[in-house]
Amino acid sequence: MFRTALRNVFAHKARLLMTVLAVLLGVAFVSGTLVFTNTISDAYQKSSAKGFDQVDVAIHPESAADTGDTLGTTHKLTRPLLDKAAGVPGAASVIGVVNGFTAIADKDGKLIGGGFQSQGGNYWTGKDGGKDPRYPLTAGHAPHGTGEVAIDAETAKRAGYKVGDTIRLSVDGPVLKPVVTGVFTTDDGNVAAGGSLALFDTATAQKLFHSAGSYDEIDVKAAPGTSQTALRDALDAVVPKDVASTTTGRKLAADQAEQISSAMSGMKTGLLVFAGIALFVGTFIIANTFTMLVAQRTKELALLRAVGASRRQVTRSVLIEAFVVGAVAAVGGLAAGIGIGASMRSLMGTLGATVPDGPLVVSPGTVATALLVGVLITMLAAWLPGRRAAKIPPVAAMSSVHAKATTKSLVLRNSTGALFSAAGVAVVLYATTLDGSDGQAPMGLGAVLLIIGVFVLTPLLSRPMIAAAAPVLRVFGISGKLARQNSVRNPRRTAATASALMIGLTLITGMTVMAGSLQKSIDKMASSAIKADYVVSMANGNSLSPDVEKKLAAVDGVTAISSLRNAPSRIDRQTEFLTGVNGATIGELTDLAVTDGSFRVGGTRVTVDSDIAKAHGWKAGSDFRVSYEDGRKESLTVAGVYEANEVIRGIILDNATLSPHQRDAADMQVMVKTAGGASAATKDRLEKALGDNPAVKVQDRQDISNDIAKMFTLMLNMLYGLLAMAVIVAVLGVINTLAMSVFERSQEIGMLRAIGLDRKGIKRMVRLESLVISLFGGVLGVGLGVFFGWAAGQLLGSRMSTYELVLPWGRMAVFLLLAGTVGVLAALWPARRAARLNMLTAIKSE
Repeated sequence: MFRTALRNVFAHKARLLMTVLAVLLGVAFVSGTLVFTNTISDAYQKSSAKGFDQVDVAIHPESAADTGDTLGTTHKLTRPLLDKAAGVPGAASVIGVVNGFTAIADKDGKLIGGGFQSQGGNYWTGKDGGKDPRYPLTAGHAPHGTGEVAIDAETAKRAGYKVGDTIRLSVDGPVLKPVVTGVFTTDDGNVAAGGSLALFDTATAQKLFHSAGSYDEIDVKAAPGTSQTALRDALDAVVPKDVASTTTGRKLAADQAEQISSAMSGMKTGLLVFAGIALFVGTFIIANTFTMLVAQRTKELALLRAVGASRRQVTRSVLIEAFVVGAVAAVGGLAAGIGIGASMRSLMGTLGATVPDGPLVVSPGTVATALLVGVLITMLAAWLPGRRAAKIPPVAAMSSVHAKATTKSLVLRNSTGALFSAAGVAVVLYATTLDGSDGQAPMGLGAVLLIIGVFVLTPLLSRPMIAAAAPVLRVFGISGKLARQNSVRNPRRTAATASALMIGLTLITGMTVMAGSLQKSIDKMASSAIKADYVVSMANGNSLSPDVEKKLAAVDGVTAISSLRNAPSRIDRQTEFLTGVNGATIGELTDLAVTDGSFRVGGTRVTVDSDIAKAHGWKAGSDFRVSYEDGRKESLTVAGVYEANEVIRGIILDNATLSPHQRDAADMQVMVKTAGGASAATKDRLEKALGDNPAVKVQDRQDISNDIAKMFTLMLNMLYGLLAMAVIVAVLGVINTLAMSVFERSQEIGMLRAIGLDRKGIKRMVRLESLVISLFGGVLGVGLGVFFGWAAGQLLGSRMSTYELVLPWGRMAVFLLLAGTVGVLAALWPARRAARLNMLTAIKSE
């Protein structure tokens, strides 16, 4: 039986090729994802571990006690504590670390490092003015004073800076113009990933990063012969436990590696989900292929049964074929996946995302996963056709009376499909009644049940839906009529072929509906909640210096301005965040829907959002007691309640009331209204007032909407690209099904040729059959996608009051056109093959 199975594989090489390709593509996606994420993760971990070479023990500040009435604060690491750590036995040297955000502009004024990877720190010279071992200088000298800075060698190379150049940089808004006095090398992971690092002397760094006289961390290097654990124990004896904690460099490196691995796991999971979709679609092709192969070899299998082969042996022979096909596809997919992983890494560099150097990582787990996935998927998909073939009695198989499914099997299939579909719809509708995250799990379960149900019901649905295309097919004469009849002749095969396209288009349509609806709601939110012409913020989301508001207020044409400040507080023993604004002008800059009282902010009068008011039982006129972050308490009065939204929410009070209680007053954003409204000239004036700072964004309402839309568009395009894999696999499925169907109907096609249907008619018949099947899958996919997009929107609508369903009719038409195009292209080779059949040879075939 083993030799028989191998003979069958080699006898049907051409027919199994599409199956091999489908499995190969899915396995390539899985193994490519694992190779890519493992390689990137390994490179970052090794780069990050180098950064701890000078750290044997690190001292970090602890948070003060957080009681019901006062907010916890973070202790400061001071110079006396650093000196105490330096005197500990076994300590060779200490470094006081200061760091924070620092944006560097290139010579064209553009931000280097992408914002979040733009960092600043201090060059530690110590008491003796020595060199900082963390940052070896390759040119120039260490920075001294507020007018000097050192930059990393990669940034200097990318931007073309050298020692003596004046550069433009920003820490919290205003532009600074220091001179580059030194260039250094570093193992910092952010720099290795394309970021930038600027170093100031310690006093300047402390002043710039709001930590005057204190450090963010103290790093201690052990003397020769002293272990990290022994040094940590010695430091624990002198470092107050309520002020600071100690951690070994080994532990820091392990924690960093775990964080990197965790950060990569999200990307890995997302990519593997799409690989799973491609494999799932490929399963239909495999099942289709083996179903047709088994059907074509029914007499052969019956003969094996007649000469003594058992059912189990027949099933096993089919599974052996599947094993060989799966193994070949898995090996090819692994090789292709390694190439994909390497290409994806190179592509990141092409797109400007720098990755630390490191070898390509192909772990044993990746190899095992690729082989296991390829073989298991193929064998599972082939098991049912093999089992079904083994159950056919030999006499019935030889006389071909087994061809049609029994009424009992059809009733069972349709009943099962109806139950799954009904359960799926019910669970999805139930999920839409839940709030946000609570409905995600039921929504996912309902979606899976519904897709399974529709797949099971697809043979039943194919007849009426394909019949609806009959009037159009009549235009093509006899070819159109035959195409329709061929499409419904074997509903199960048609269903499996169409389902592959259905799944891909369901996901694409659902995401497109959600993206369009979200964009509409964001536009509506920005226009309804904000009356300001411009919103100014940092590019990386950090806080702005209070000087930014002062500079903007002095610009000609500015009629109203208000900064927005966030600060924690304690109310009824719960932490609530306060939003500080300019009470005199905030009414001109926002347009919030007030549901109770009036929108008045000033003195002890505040306005609160409806969610907080409901949680505390407040209404207009209610008084409550607040404990600020400095521990002081005050009674405030609710002047009004407004509807919360994604732009503005929380307890709004006057900055004049809030700021005296803040340790480091900083603005999250500044809202500006101008006399002439938003215009290019006005925006240019505001940007010039801030020194044309690349780290600061000056955005009008449309810019804010476009900025958010850009994120959705980027995500959507990435998802389209990933789902293209599933569509490609589906195309292979259509080609495979048609090619095998042509082979199966060789005698019939030969007869059609003999009675007068020419080659063009045969080609047209196969193409129309493919088009009908593809459009059937497309209609199902778009319909399900709209339903899932609507349902997911209901969940979003529970948290976004401006959410509104938008159906992208144009894109849905494109998706159907895509399905039709897939059908036409997939039919090119099978149609050509059918037309070239020799009619006499075909008529004599069995």
